[in-house]
Amino acid sequence: MFETSAAPWLSVIVPAYNEERRLPATLDKLQAYLSRQPFSHEIAVVDNASTDRTAELVRERMRGDPRLRLIQTPVRGKGAAVRTGMMSTHGQYRFLCDADLSMPVEEFERFYPPRMPEADIAIASREAAGARRFNEPGYRHITGRVFSLAVAALVMRGFQDTQCGFKCFRGPVAEDLFSRQLFDGWSFDVEVLYLARRRGYRIREVPVSWYYQADSRVRLFSDSLVMFLDLLRIRWFDLRGVYDHPRPSSDS
Repeated sequence: MFETSAAPWLSVIVPAYNEERRLPATLDKLQAYLSRQPFSHEIAVVDNASTDRTAELVRERMRGDPRLRLIQTPVRGKGAAVRTGMMSTHGQYRFLCDADLSMPVEEFERFYPPRMPEADIAIASREAAGARRFNEPGYRHITGRVFSLAVAALVMRGFQDTQCGFKCFRGPVAEDLFSRQLFDGWSFDVEVLYLARRRGYRIREVPVSWYYQADSRVRLFSDSLVMFLDLLRIRWFDLRGVYDHPRPSSDS
């Protein structure tokens, strides 16, 4: 099931902006879990122009684990960090993991073979049947549902939750999609899933247990407005043929 090659079987990409407080516990859990698995792996922390000790913290831990990597990008924004991580790793599967690890690490196995052998992309869902949310304020849930309705109305139907920060891609699929991704901010999830649907990839939603973390990097009102405008831009870019060709690699 787990083929051997020079590249790791699983690359875990962790975008991080000023995460010196939350990242140590997340890395502890990731390293402990992955060390017990039968496949090769790497953990790539993408430092997204942090101004705290995020990069230094990762460098210190790298001395004790050769499978831990630090990737740095000067371009601010989660979309930029994820694109850099996906295009700089080489795993047969590439797993996007939020730095707060708001989903239990034990649920990783639900996203790739043997549990999910037929999917090109498996995305975590906080809304699919069987999903559970914990400690989320009502206003955050309502905001998320409104955005999901906007996604369905303006971009694409069929997804209950595009924004949960845990997604697994087959390696070649990740390289194809993220070479075309343009948004550096929070809307990259919708953009990438739109491209995946457009290019015929098989996408599956995975219901998960999700724990709300109060220290969110999302600015509720200003970021929501930008994300809404980005939905319109996705359609406009598609009509203009902007997504027909990969972006130059130097842009990542």
